[in-house]
Amino acid sequence: QVQVVESGGGLVQTGGSLRLSCAASGTVFMFNAMGWYRQAPGKQRELVALITNTGSTNYADSVKGRFTISRENAENKVSLQMNSLKPDDTAVYYCKAVFAYSDYWGQGTQVTVSS
Repeated sequence: QVQVVESGGGLVQTGGSLRLSCAASGTVFMFNAMGWYRQAPGKQRELVALITNTGSTNYADSVKGRFTISRENAENKVSLQMNSLKPDDTAVYYCKAVFAYSDYWGQGTQVTVSS
């Protein structure tokens, strides 16, 4: 059974930084892709950043130049470095891991950016 666990959320002031980490366990396979999504109150869940097992990345326009996703393939781990945070970045951040073309989600971690 694949499990996905996030860590690293919290409260930060505008302009600050946070680093989120995500680890997937319960499989011997390398992930096809892992990524971060977020959902703010009253809004739909949206993609923040995605990285494939070949290292290709994709970012939402709203975070380009501020957020960086990175991976540790050997351990099915990814991180999201978030800099220059804005109040609009406030949301619950979810990690998604794709193995054998099935999606596995973490429980989410809260990120709050105060103005």
